[in-house]
Amino acid sequence: MPDFDVLAPVELPARGSNPAVRVRFCPSPTGNPHVGMVRTALFNWAYARHTGGTFVFRIEDTDSARDTEESYEQLLAALRWLGLDWDEGPGLGGPYGPYRQSQRLDRYAQVAADLLAAGRAYECFCAPEELEERREEARRAGRTPGYDGHCRELSDAQRATYREEGRRPAIRFRMPGTEIGWDDLVRGPVSFGHEHVPDYVLVRANGEPLYTLVNPVDDALMRITHVLRGEDLLSSTPRQIALYDALAQVGVSDGTTPRFGHLPYVMGEGNKKLSKRDPQSSLNLYREEGFLPEGLLNYLALLGWSMGEDREFFSKEQMAAAFSLERVSANPARFDLKKCTAINADWIRALPADELAGRVQSVLVGRGVLADPVGPDDAATLRAAVPLVQERMETLGQAAGMLGFLFVDDARFSPDPQDAERLLGPEAAPALGAAREALAGLGAWQAAAIEEGLRAALVEGLGLKPKLAFGPVRVAVTGRRVSPPLFESLELLGRERTLARLAAALR
Repeated sequence: MPDFDVLAPVELPARGSNPAVRVRFCPSPTGNPHVGMVRTALFNWAYARHTGGTFVFRIEDTDSARDTEESYEQLLAALRWLGLDWDEGPGLGGPYGPYRQSQRLDRYAQVAADLLAAGRAYECFCAPEELEERREEARRAGRTPGYDGHCRELSDAQRATYREEGRRPAIRFRMPGTEIGWDDLVRGPVSFGHEHVPDYVLVRANGEPLYTLVNPVDDALMRITHVLRGEDLLSSTPRQIALYDALAQVGVSDGTTPRFGHLPYVMGEGNKKLSKRDPQSSLNLYREEGFLPEGLLNYLALLGWSMGEDREFFSKEQMAAAFSLERVSANPARFDLKKCTAINADWIRALPADELAGRVQSVLVGRGVLADPVGPDDAATLRAAVPLVQERMETLGQAAGMLGFLFVDDARFSPDPQDAERLLGPEAAPALGAAREALAGLGAWQAAAIEEGLRAALVEGLGLKPKLAFGPVRVAVTGRRVSPPLFESLELLGRERTLARLAAALR
């Protein structure tokens, strides 16, 4: 483990003490939370905590076809499990609520109407098949296949004719037709030519507002000052910058445009962008495997950011204290499960044994290894056992295999079939019998006495090498060829249960 006190307390600026920094994390409740989303939340949280700003948690749930209440609850549970506490948002409220966009639809409808009245947006009656046909024509002609402005200058009569045909209009934003650029907080100067940013839809023909409208409107109304988000949203930024100007015209914004910073891609296997469909992207996977939230956040912080001084082991509070956007890289970062697991193992070793025992207990209860509620005897056994495996564990989930033998009822106990086949054959009978006899006559049931008795009976008495002497005993009693230290394990298991398992193995 690196020589750095990861548990050292950190003093950060008071939350909300710096009104010049208001950042937001605004996921959509579709599917399970994924690690790329968590990395974005972490960087926003760290920037807010470093500056004394405000971390706003907002739910973008205007896509009625895909958003689910289950996913919404998972998002809240995920941030709470990770300890990424928010200052405004669900459950807390705040001066700019509500913080679920599905509860703000009247506001978006009013803003869309105001943009239409101001001439900054217009009604578009183009059917999807017509749009695709004209895009295909543009491709054949070598032109940029964006929207061609077909409905930009319709007369009242033309709009009336379309309505008589039964067409319902979408609302499309009128781009200014000029180059749009900004100084990106991660990438430096970025600009887009007007030909690459055509007019775009704000509200569907069915009246449902799109991300392209609701996201900038809420950023303006919630006084967001810095937008830190994934690189995949880079191309939407010039559209939003143009919309901010229009929002100021209709009185939604005070004329301030947030500063944008686009975080690097997180890459998966095959050097492809990590997607929701990749198994290793699922946050639930890491929770189920028993990763510590501290370990997972520690690793995700390294995907595009560096603390410097070759320091790779730190708490999220220590990250926040050192966080700066200058240290965020524009280059893609590759998700390495082995390194993520290694950092998690460092965190397991860094925790005080009693705290680790509490976390392991929750995992064992969840997996049915321990009863709920946990009895005092089992709790005491677990506290004594955890230090035996703390240096060997990479995830909390491994505790079930390492320590489960201590808590399973003997009637349901059975060694691993493969390990039993290797080490509990007929040739193991002499060692098992001698071990049982030696342990039955032992005085004090303590690890040192157990070791002395078994060595005398098996190594000296039968002339076996230690590996051949203790391997069958280990499998017979713990059920596995690899287990916590044998003699300490037998002490925790107790004399009666140890002898019973040796007898069962002999049978």
